[in-house]
Amino acid sequence: MKNIQTAQSDLVNDTCNDCGSFVDVGAVIDEHDTVLELMLSGEDAAKLANEVAAKASSRFADVASEITTAGDDVKLVITFSFSAEKMIFQLENSL
Repeated sequence: MKNIQTAQSDLVNDTCNDCGSFVDVGAVIDEHDTVLELMLSGEDAAKLANEVAAKASSRFADVASEITTAGDDVKLVITFSFSAEKMIFQLENSL
């Protein structure tokens, strides 16, 4: 246990064998992590990208999305105003 404690970051406190560990939320959530990039492929990729972009725009204000196509692959980039919005969207949509 002492080796684990000395090897871990100062942001992690893993000293309790019964309750697990906790991490400073700021170490997990970066306030500047507002961009979600999705790579989609298949014949319905463009349609799915448009649906996901529309869903993000209807869920949160000030969401910007960009869709680019390269062959059969579609890249969807969604930019949220806040990292919490991105996380909520990912959790709600299992992304």
